[in-house]
Amino acid sequence: MQLLHQTIICPFCGHPTHITVDTSGEDQDDFEDCSNCCNPIHIKMHKDEQHRSVQIFVDADDEQFY
Repeated sequence: MQLLHQTIICPFCGHPTHITVDTSGEDQDDFEDCSNCCNPIHIKMHKDEQHRSVQIFVDADDEQFY
């Protein structure tokens, strides 16, 4: 298991939130509630095998990734 620890910013209230994602599997699409305002944060993890990198995308439930 390969874990990545990251601090993200809540798109609703701006509060920093610590997350841990497992990068040993495939791409992930998940929701985690903000510890400050309790709104659902949409978190998407993408593994770029070609560049050997992991990308974390964060948005509000009603936004879309671009």
